[in-house]
Amino acid sequence: MITLLNDNFSQLNDFLHGKTFSKIFILVDENTHEYCLPMLLGNMETDLAFEILEIEAGEEMKNIQTANQLWEILTEMQADRKALMINLGGGVITDMGGFVASTYKRGIPFINIPTTLLSMCDASIGGKTGIDLMHYKNMVGTFTFPEQIFVYPEFLQTLPFKELRSGFAEMLKHGLIADEKHWNNLIQIHKLDVEAVIPHIQTSMDIKQNVVEKDFHEKNLRKTLNFGHTIGHAIESLCLEQGNPILHGEAVAAGMICEAHLSYLEGILSKEDSEIIIENIRRYYPYLDITDFKNEDICALLLNDKKNTDSKINFSLLSGIGSCLYDHQSSQENILQSLEFYRKLNDF
Repeated sequence: MITLLNDNFSQLNDFLHGKTFSKIFILVDENTHEYCLPMLLGNMETDLAFEILEIEAGEEMKNIQTANQLWEILTEMQADRKALMINLGGGVITDMGGFVASTYKRGIPFINIPTTLLSMCDASIGGKTGIDLMHYKNMVGTFTFPEQIFVYPEFLQTLPFKELRSGFAEMLKHGLIADEKHWNNLIQIHKLDVEAVIPHIQTSMDIKQNVVEKDFHEKNLRKTLNFGHTIGHAIESLCLEQGNPILHGEAVAAGMICEAHLSYLEGILSKEDSEIIIENIRRYYPYLDITDFKNEDICALLLNDKKNTDSKINFSLLSGIGSCLYDHQSSQENILQSLEFYRKLNDF
């Protein structure tokens, strides 16, 4: 399922030669078109005709309008059910491309070639596809595995620092929910750069893949991957609604701080562990100013989270470093306290 590409992309070419695709469509944004597509095309060996589909970069493009445009283009170009979609990009591209492919003509094959740390370690893995609905994150989508995921870590050299840091949040999350050793290895990184994170990518991918294999449709264990995301998605959605989008990992980092403190308030995580977690996350991530966000607006988003049932907010909270509980219903008082705790961090 997940293959690390060597410099001549021979594994990708073996995959293409071993299949009977009719045509290839490569989905990119303007950044991956400029920085990553030349590397792919320079190494891709195929006699099949291919087309480049480009969308604008950014979370704000992950919507039904963009999906509809892509469906129309595929139709105009007479893509059949044996056409292959190659999603070359970050989380928006793999989410969007997977959704478009899994729904066009009730499903055409697709592969993911993630180009960001976030998509390598998280977004491209697990078979979740999706688009945003209004300002709600990933509200429409499918559970559909890609044919294959090809990871080429050298693409990380093209990333701005903020994008690298964004993906690092998901790696920290993997350690917190499932592997204390992984967490401890990551927090030993004092200078966050490509060379420092590459040795740890495989571990993060393995953690995500292992959880997904045990619970593909998110009925139980897979919910632990949502740690930091319940509050994080609410913050991300409000920023998007206000026309001030932030990177996913920045929101998740803030969400992990809130939810680590919430874990402590709920009595399932020790004060010492919560402080260790919060202190280390703050080493890497700047404070997000949420003072203008009303509690009622945040809570409304929390209530509309797709993981909820019976109008109850289901959190995934930590019971230790490397251990996570799911379907935990916290008191509203503690939720609001965790938000206030985060707001006051700016005072220190």
